[in-house]
Amino acid sequence: MDRNILHLDLDAFFVGVERKNNHKLIGKPLIIGGSSRRGVVAACSYETRKFGVHSAMPMYLALQLCPDAKVISGDMESYSKNSHEVTEIIASAAPLFEKSSIDEFYIDASGMDRYFGAFKWAVELRKKIIRESGLTISLGMSVNKLVSKVTTNEFKPNAEMQIPAGTEKEFLAPLAVDKIPMIGKQTASFLYDMGVRKVETLREMPLKFLASAFGKNGISLWNKAHGIDDSPVVPYSEQKSISTECTFEEDTIDVKRLKSTLIAMVEKVAFQLREQQKLTSCVTVKIRYSNFDTETKQVKIAYTSSDHILLRTVKELFTKLYSRRMLIRLVGVRLSGLVHGNYQISLFDDTVENVHLYEAIDHIKHKHGVEKLIRATTLGVGRRVRMEMNMFKGNLR
Repeated sequence: MDRNILHLDLDAFFVGVERKNNHKLIGKPLIIGGSSRRGVVAACSYETRKFGVHSAMPMYLALQLCPDAKVISGDMESYSKNSHEVTEIIASAAPLFEKSSIDEFYIDASGMDRYFGAFKWAVELRKKIIRESGLTISLGMSVNKLVSKVTTNEFKPNAEMQIPAGTEKEFLAPLAVDKIPMIGKQTASFLYDMGVRKVETLREMPLKFLASAFGKNGISLWNKAHGIDDSPVVPYSEQKSISTECTFEEDTIDVKRLKSTLIAMVEKVAFQLREQQKLTSCVTVKIRYSNFDTETKQVKIAYTSSDHILLRTVKELFTKLYSRRMLIRLVGVRLSGLVHGNYQISLFDDTVENVHLYEAIDHIKHKHGVEKLIRATTLGVGRRVRMEMNMFKGNLR
């Protein structure tokens, strides 16, 4: 039995929500993101994309390319609400689905052909989502997640397309190599320098050569070029929070040490947040005194995953919370109110410099380990304390 994997992608999702909330914006060129000259584009309408505007572009450059565009600061609360509504519609109909980001979904519809046709069912679901949510969504279907995602990306917006089983290689062959998911700028540039521009050319390269040139990624490249992807659709489960606690070997009243520990903890959970492509809207700080009295304080913030914003918030909460000046045995940080996003950091409140900085930091941490790059103020913290990283659904213990 052939697999039937659907990929659903809400078209220009942030723009779609803004237009749903204000019909006067329909048809107009829109850019969502930081409004200052040093701001960054978080999302843009298809009307602006034909001028070369794209996400993560510096705002000043986007406005040079499309000076008539209207800039909107963005409302993550509204985007999250609409994403949840679409998720509920899919959950009510799909036997097995995965929510891969705030605006993307995979559905395993294998076996439905024996009843009324998997693609026919998918088309009906797409119509239902559009009708009930007021948002347009594109659909791609094939035997695996890889080809389905590429299909959606190739034919959107407002598209529905199926790649029949056995035609995956034929479909992928003429596409540029950077159309393949997870082939980033560096890999694409390396392939271009080798004269490899089309998937068909990449497919013809020997597996041993790709493995030698790219390591494990070379094997992945070879599989993707051949349209091979056995990754399953992972059942959707909303993670409620990411948290970390630190229990000191000896109770302490050293405020400098306490703050250094909190900084190290925030760096770790913020990195995890960005690795999972999520943002947080609620920060909680917890302290436990030597007599085991435990106190917490939390605050709602604008959606973010940026270290500098989370650090400032955690420091402020700790200053308000630590008032008894007793010995402390434990401190903890929790990030909750999480939403998915297909961006690494909060583009709504970050500058171009911050975007590049976090990209560089995360690249180093991902490649060499989270402990390899830390702030100077946290040096030695790891040797003095025992860090317990906890990721779970539910509340901070």
